[in-house]
Amino acid sequence: MPKFPMLKWLGLSFLAVLLDQLSKLLIADNMQLYQSINIMPYVNLTYVHNTGAAFSFLSEAGGWQRWFFAALAIVIGSVIAVWLSRLKAHETLMAVSLSLVLGGAIGNLIDRLAYGYVIDFIDIYVQSWHWPAFNVADSAITLGVVLMLLESFGVGSAEK
Repeated sequence: MPKFPMLKWLGLSFLAVLLDQLSKLLIADNMQLYQSINIMPYVNLTYVHNTGAAFSFLSEAGGWQRWFFAALAIVIGSVIAVWLSRLKAHETLMAVSLSLVLGGAIGNLIDRLAYGYVIDFIDIYVQSWHWPAFNVADSAITLGVVLMLLESFGVGSAEK
C-alpha cells in the first residue's frame, strides 16, 4: 500500500487543470472574443467570457459574484480534498469522480482569480438553439458528477 495513495488521485486533478488551462490559453491566444469556428456538425469553438457560474448564472450581478464563486470553489475544493484523503483503497470510482470535480473546480478558480471571468469555448448547438458554452473544467466537473451518481447506484462497487 503506497504511503500517500491520495497523490495518484491528485495527479488526475492536476491533469484536468493542466488540460483545462492549456486549452483556454490556446483559445485566448488564437481567437478573438466572440469569434466562432465550426469544427464539426453541431459543435463550434466559440470564445466567450463567463462572469457567472454554470450556464452564466449571475453573470450580470455586478462583480461580487467573482469573489463569491471563488470562495465557494475554495471551500468545496477543500471539502473534496479531505473527502478524497479519507476514501478507502477500494473506492476507486468515487476517487476518480472527486478528482475530476476537484480539478475542474480548480481550473475555473484559476480563471476567476486571474481574469475575473471563466474562459468558455465549447459551443454545442442544434439549428439555432445553443447550449451555454463550456470548457474542459466544466466537462471534468460534469463527468465527475455523473461518475459519482453512477457510484451511488452501485456501479463500480465490489463486495468488501
